[in-house]
Amino acid sequence: MKRILVSGGGGFLGSHLCDRLLKEGNEVLCVDNFFTGNRRNIHHLLDNKNFELLRHDVTHPLFVEVDEIYNLACPASPIHYQFDPVQTTKTSVIGAMNMLGLAKRLKIKILQASTSEVYGDPEIHPQPESYRGNVNPIGPRACYDEGKRCAETLFFDYHRQHKVDIKVMRIFNTYGPRMHPNDGRVVSNFIVQALKGEDITIYGDGKQTRSFCYVDDNIEGMYRLMNSRDGFTGPVNIGNPGEFTMLELAELVIELTNSKSKLVFLPLPQDDPMQRKPIIDLAKKELGWEPTVPLREGLVKTIEYFEGVI
Repeated sequence: MKRILVSGGGGFLGSHLCDRLLKEGNEVLCVDNFFTGNRRNIHHLLDNKNFELLRHDVTHPLFVEVDEIYNLACPASPIHYQFDPVQTTKTSVIGAMNMLGLAKRLKIKILQASTSEVYGDPEIHPQPESYRGNVNPIGPRACYDEGKRCAETLFFDYHRQHKVDIKVMRIFNTYGPRMHPNDGRVVSNFIVQALKGEDITIYGDGKQTRSFCYVDDNIEGMYRLMNSRDGFTGPVNIGNPGEFTMLELAELVIELTNSKSKLVFLPLPQDDPMQRKPIIDLAKKELGWEPTVPLREGLVKTIEYFEGVI
């Protein structure tokens, strides 16, 4: 049995990861300051004798004894990470330094939940891990994009300089139960608007594309990366290469919810990427991983969740 720290464990992905790690027979120390995480996400775990919750902000040092670290702490939706952009950058950068310092002291393995946002508004499509990105360092999304890029820098420098055992995953759009209803992400936006019978807001002409990975597939990739062969650091793309336009997604959500919602079009936000699609050859080769849940199936489960919380 391992004792595993999950920073951001009260969040959307973090709570699902806690579920998985407990199911595998581990002890889990969930660390979260609940800036965007929600106690409801982990309420079902509070009576589990192998689960411990610690309210803590990772921008402050943490002194605990654990066997592995998953670093997921950071607001991940534009509405949340732009609310306090300075804190977002601090969480990505100082939080990474604190978690890496802990891993260095304990001589343990640490996984960084990075993001496809390190690719910015990509000039090549789809995106391999070798692509260095096209990021605006002074735009409204930079606190997240550049914060995560700097966190990757720190991970690889701690690896080279201090021999810390690191794993870095770049997460593409992920959706599923426990998403925050008001996080401003396209899947939750469309579902909430459709269930309420409100107009569905599409930014731009709706022809921009995203790739949507169901949460169970994401967590499987994360777990396999942490337990991958020694010396394999990544970064590795974890996402679903199925590509959909915003119009296709909106129409599918309307169909699955039997909604009478109409589509309305608004201006595209600054620096919003036009295309986002992972190349997952490395994940297939190194992790034996690829997504298994089709978009329609995952949306049905996600819609069921939202019907119970809005």
